[in-house]
Amino acid sequence: MKPRSLRRRAAAALAALAACAALTATQGQAQAAPAADPLTPATKFYVEPRSKAAAQALTDLGNGDFTNAVNMARLASWPQAEWFTEGTPDEVRAKARSLVRAAGVVNRTPVLVAYNVPGRDCTQYSGGGAATSAAYRQWIDAFATGIGDGKAVVVVEPDGLALLPSDCGPGADPTGELTAARVADVAYAVRTIKARARTAVYLDAGNVLWRPVGEMARRLLDSGIQSSDGFALNVSNTHPTDHNARYGTWVAKCMWFATEGPEHARGRTDWCATQYYSPAAPNDGVPGNAVDSADPATWRWTDAWFDRTVGTPPDDALHHFAIDTSRNGLGAWTPEPGKYTGDPEIWCNAPGRGLGPRPTADTGVPLVDAYLWIKIPGESDGSCTRNTGGTIDPEYGIVDPPAGTWWPAQAHTLARNAAPRLTFNR
Repeated sequence: MKPRSLRRRAAAALAALAACAALTATQGQAQAAPAADPLTPATKFYVEPRSKAAAQALTDLGNGDFTNAVNMARLASWPQAEWFTEGTPDEVRAKARSLVRAAGVVNRTPVLVAYNVPGRDCTQYSGGGAATSAAYRQWIDAFATGIGDGKAVVVVEPDGLALLPSDCGPGADPTGELTAARVADVAYAVRTIKARARTAVYLDAGNVLWRPVGEMARRLLDSGIQSSDGFALNVSNTHPTDHNARYGTWVAKCMWFATEGPEHARGRTDWCATQYYSPAAPNDGVPGNAVDSADPATWRWTDAWFDRTVGTPPDDALHHFAIDTSRNGLGAWTPEPGKYTGDPEIWCNAPGRGLGPRPTADTGVPLVDAYLWIKIPGESDGSCTRNTGGTIDPEYGIVDPPAGTWWPAQAHTLARNAAPRLTFNR
């Protein structure tokens, strides 16, 4: 091997080691005094020095895979959320307290995800959750107590509203009791966590190509959005940042329209134009006033309805939101036409994706409070079969790892395909 090549590889190896070792020290550099608000453009998020990406960097280095070692070290230098998915009240209290205190020592703000609502994910890939509403509320009480008076950002129950029990299939909730309990449980979680003085709370609201604008606005209003700091979008999904920002703006305006708008529109979130339909769109032979959700160029008709009907409420009168950019650098995955006859599960371990915009609270977009890496880059979504009837994921030729399992190949791909290109967090 040529000396120059050896030097390059040695430099890469040293960079990987230095990055992993310096994460805690970097966070400890002097910062401004803590702000009174839990989340401002100056907020700096906490980086866990013992992350899965940091461990992978050392594994890759030990295997002589210098390129991936450096990429994993770069990935590990950026803040990612910590998920709380199980455990007893005592366990969740201790875990939350430990994380918030560690972040407080270096004057950083951790991002936490509360993900334990009963019947989550329709018992599918990420099924589980507390056994009862009473157990869930005890768990939430302990979670909030663990956060205490420390700074924190909390995302409440990914998919919890976008996938209600009533959405789980025919006969899943014939009386509506399970759905009513879900809404009440989520509202309880929002109120309880937001009672902590230095905690910002964002209630999950699915993504741009899931629930229609008015439907999601109604679900958020029913579930206590008024007690929160806003909502979260695109968790564990790959839809482009600007698409989610547009959708989030419509949802925020729809909620304002139905609560603060004209008297005759009070409560009428169902009047709002959506990513699928707009009264402003021309009826040119297709059923209704359709908007092509797959073609953002047609969303101008949705914009037109909001401009004409809702106008421009002041930003401080609208609910703000955060966007998960952990896997959306290359946008959503589209399989080859005709490859799958059923649902290709474009959200599930989408192949060939890349990390998106880096986590920051300084987005430059008025209603977007933060870009966050909520879904851990490199963790599997579960066993995706693209509805082929088998057990193999045809995109990878293997049985995908269980949901939440670290998947080195996926982490390497996300880092390699990052857009913008992945660099160290300075």
